[in-house]
Amino acid sequence: MSQSAARKIEKTAEAYRSIGEAAQELGLQPHVLRYWETKFTKFVKPLKRRDGRRMFRPDDMQALLAIQLLVHDRGLTLKGASKLLDEQGIDRVLSGRALLAPAEAIDTATKSVSLKSPARSLQDSVRKAFEPAAPVEASQPQGSVDSLKAMLGDLSEIKSKLDAARGRRPV
Repeated sequence: MSQSAARKIEKTAEAYRSIGEAAQELGLQPHVLRYWETKFTKFVKPLKRRDGRRMFRPDDMQALLAIQLLVHDRGLTLKGASKLLDEQGIDRVLSGRALLAPAEAIDTATKSVSLKSPARSLQDSVRKAFEPAAPVEASQPQGSVDSLKAMLGDLSEIKSKLDAARGRRPV
């Protein structure tokens, strides 16, 4: 059987998968799976053949899928994903019944949950910080122009002090 014919055969859900097959099925690189294997030792335990090749069992594939969902789709850290899997289990994560918020984020009065992870909140705040500022209009009041000139003077003074401290001449 040729290699192209072998690649067209689809494995059943119960079949073991090599690291390449598992990585391709999940859309990840093999080194990611090897790294996750070291971080999620309780959940990912592939069998190792005599030649050292890893064979991922169906349970390993389910764990890897849950980790991928938590880390890549939900924005959790590896530590956060590990904690959530310990507390709630793989089945709950894969079924969508896992609560991704800490207990203090759940409003007991309304039973609503804030699903925004701390990592996602940090990404949003960084994104907002680097958004371009509103353009300065030419018809600004004279007070604004004066304050900008004062700031420019202060910045020039700071730059010259920094240049002197570094042993350079001011530009």
